[in-house]
Amino acid sequence: MYDKLFPTSLVGSYPQPDWLIDRAKLRSKGPPRVRDLSLWKVAEADLAEAQDAATRLAVLDQEEVGLDIITDGEVRRESYSNHFATSLDGLDLDNPGTKTGRSGRPMVVPRVVGPIQRREQVMAREAAFLRRCTKRLTKMTLPGPFTMAMQALNEHYPDEEALALAYADVLRDEIADIFASGIDIVQLDEPYMQAEPESARLFAIKAINKALEGAAGRTVVHMCFGYAYIMDQTKPQGYSFLRELDDCAADELSIEVSQPRLDLSLIVGMKKGFLIGALDLGRDTAETPEEVRDTLVAAASVIPAANIVAAPDCGMKYLTQELSQAKLAALVEGAAMARSMFS
Repeated sequence: MYDKLFPTSLVGSYPQPDWLIDRAKLRSKGPPRVRDLSLWKVAEADLAEAQDAATRLAVLDQEEVGLDIITDGEVRRESYSNHFATSLDGLDLDNPGTKTGRSGRPMVVPRVVGPIQRREQVMAREAAFLRRCTKRLTKMTLPGPFTMAMQALNEHYPDEEALALAYADVLRDEIADIFASGIDIVQLDEPYMQAEPESARLFAIKAINKALEGAAGRTVVHMCFGYAYIMDQTKPQGYSFLRELDDCAADELSIEVSQPRLDLSLIVGMKKGFLIGALDLGRDTAETPEEVRDTLVAAASVIPAANIVAAPDCGMKYLTQELSQAKLAALVEGAAMARSMFS
């Protein structure tokens, strides 16, 4: 699919403008699992138009810095997951529940009180909007079925596996609509497989494969240890659930490498393509292009260079735009340096 080695991409999110989101409040609350309109600085009546404008700016920033694969920056979202997860029927959002999050703190989550269903297309308009904004390859992201099941209080289905499979059904339809809008790549974000590996081994692959049935384009599963501003430097150097994903239907896996200093022997022999995290988002300075090059070359020593996409560790939502641009410029230059070594 890619016409050069080490193409560059966001994982998904890009910093939202200060005129759109209350960034101090966003950081203080942690990623919301239910809706939180108090985070937006724009009145609800004008919010969609403002988010369209912010999306255009995010696309322009990505193009100007030289990324090969463009996302919408997830600028319409309060978190990576709640935008889609709270759009579904079968939830009581007015009377939410509480679960322990992956950080060990309680989180307010949707209560599942009936069958999970899509009442309408959720992101087809957003996907079509992104497609109109750029001529480059495009990617849209969705929360994965396992993670959504872990981020909800189940009061309807017999167990969490049944709930995850119900989420997979609606995701399959949503993914079809996104590809029909002209998007090239769809990514499922599944951080809770790392947080809940025992449950993941029981049914995560089954749910992901059901969600990706019939996918008309390239697909990715993103696995991370949590946002850098939350996790600080406490990330493990290995994944508790990763090699199992060689059996999933996705074409590529997106992993953190830089901040956790991941032991890359973990992916030796895996068949998938990989988004290699070459930007440490817990670091408040930009990487040098040489550091990015070295990360990519190290990855290419254990898997084929043709299987590597250069990316940040995770979403850049909590960084400043200035720092994000500096880091992405290093990513683009470092990928070009690595590319020259393999040409």
